[in-house]
Amino acid sequence: MRDFWVVQAMAKSGSKRATIDAGKAGSVSALLTVPDDASACFVFAHGAGAGMSHSFMEAVAAGLAERDIATVRYQFAYMEKGSKRPDPPAVAHAVVRAAIAFAVGRFPHLPLIAGGKSFGGRMTSQAQAEEPLPGVRGLAFFGFPLHPSGKPAAERGEHLKQIKLPMLFLQGERDKLAELLLLKPLIRDLGERATLRVLPFADHSFHVPARSGRTDDETLAIALDAFATWCKTTSKTTSKPLSSSRTRA
Repeated sequence: MRDFWVVQAMAKSGSKRATIDAGKAGSVSALLTVPDDASACFVFAHGAGAGMSHSFMEAVAAGLAERDIATVRYQFAYMEKGSKRPDPPAVAHAVVRAAIAFAVGRFPHLPLIAGGKSFGGRMTSQAQAEEPLPGVRGLAFFGFPLHPSGKPAAERGEHLKQIKLPMLFLQGERDKLAELLLLKPLIRDLGERATLRVLPFADHSFHVPARSGRTDDETLAIALDAFATWCKTTSKTTSKPLSSSRTRA
């Protein structure tokens, strides 16, 4: 049976391993994928149930490298220890900050974007809301988890209103962790800071059913193209006030 994201192809991404010192949270592993002509770097946190080497993470890193964007993937402390229970927010935020500091030191010449898949994106945004992440120009979310499955609510997105950076939301149309009826009003409230790209037929994992006429790889490519386009604009963002939102289906 074909692997969900064609891992064999992703193995050609040429990622290099590194270690990040996260202080009291301990040391965590990282994977760096750096194209020759990198124009920006995405500090990319994993989801709650799978680490930085998950095939989805590999596919995003390889796809962004093809679009001249470097990535720094890293483990949260619990994943590094082999635990299945996510870290408390304070610990997760400390690791996010350590990963950002690592990326700033390793790639001082590149504009930095931070974010992640699901849980990783939310931990990054919470850290930014508490205290701005040095050197970060924007946040990008591959499936922002607005609420638990089957329990629609918008409270988990309230902290986003404290963030002044540009934010990109790449969301599946059928994402059960972010009902669009709740997410779209939040995006509007965030104003020009927020850009929403809805992926037709996709779920939280960016999987699409056969009846959609698209493949998972095609859906991911659409998301990565949207990321690359947004990144070019965000990397040049000035301190000009941001006010109105942008939504694209």
